[in-house]
Amino acid sequence: MLNNGLRKGLIFIISAPAGTGKTTLVKRLIHEFPHVVQSLSYTTRAPRKGEINGVDYNFIDRATFEEKIRSGELLEYIELYGFYYGTSCLWVEEQRKKGNHVILVIDTQGGLNLKTKIQATFIFIEPPSLEELKNRLILRKTEPLSVIEKRLSCVERELEQGKNYDYRIINDRIDVAYQVLKSIFIAETHRIREFRSDDLRDLEPV
Repeated sequence: MLNNGLRKGLIFIISAPAGTGKTTLVKRLIHEFPHVVQSLSYTTRAPRKGEINGVDYNFIDRATFEEKIRSGELLEYIELYGFYYGTSCLWVEEQRKKGNHVILVIDTQGGLNLKTKIQATFIFIEPPSLEELKNRLILRKTEPLSVIEKRLSCVERELEQGKNYDYRIINDRIDVAYQVLKSIFIAETHRIREFRSDDLRDLEPV
């Protein structure tokens, strides 16, 4: 059930550098709260080991993705490291109308693009240090070192952009970070809001 007379579910934007633990944190939140769902993004990159189409991402080819751009199906999209990532506008709105709170796990570029377009809670998750982040990326063994180094070169930019989010969580200890995320979620679903007239309209694609 929606809290405090909310007409639709809320949107939570979560961004973080790769390897920061955002996937683990979001999965915990979804497991604990039955009316929280994660938006399943489209991407043109190939699945990593263990990833399942329709579970982790909707994996599609570049031509199909670009057709979705032209037809206006996407709430937001970006091209990152040579691959497209995007969110279905229709899917998000359908979930909100069902009373579900929707989490969008997206890059800071996509997150900040949405900040002026939709009403949402923006949460940025940081690693305790760049050295610790590098160690985490190496240990998960999903990408070659050259790709890891390329990602790390972009982290400082991401950390700088994260200052424009509503909340910041430093994930030094996963259990503590989750309690902070959970507290933010509970507070936001109970916060008294003054809705503008355009906050209640259906989402529009980019």
